[in-house]
Amino acid sequence: MPKVTFHPPKWATTEPVRVADVPAGTNLLEAAHACDAKEGSACGGVCTCSTCHVWVKKGLASLGEQEDRELDILDRAFEVKPTSRLGCQAIVSDADVEVEITEESISAWYDEHPVERHEAEARGEWPPPKG
Repeated sequence: MPKVTFHPPKWATTEPVRVADVPAGTNLLEAAHACDAKEGSACGGVCTCSTCHVWVKKGLASLGEQEDRELDILDRAFEVKPTSRLGCQAIVSDADVEVEITEESISAWYDEHPVERHEAEARGEWPPPKG
């Protein structure tokens, strides 16, 4: 089974790296849910928003090809890079993948989980530092 590793944004020093062993054919968003990684999914994973935007650090070639719909949605995302993918559309094959969760995505996750957001605010872990 391929292993998917989720790195939090670089400023999120208290957030751990999360790892999920998933069967081939699993998308990155499903893998994030399997290991409690904070990847946003405002649309529920149906490719109508960019809140599951991640940057692939390793294993880009082992993900399925991007289709036009994903590329159109990524046009609306922040800080798009050549390694950008939408977690709901990036299907894992048989090789390991490592991604970094974008600030856009973790912000969406906190918007979707207000209790966890308030707890992180109380600990001084949210919002992210400016600059």
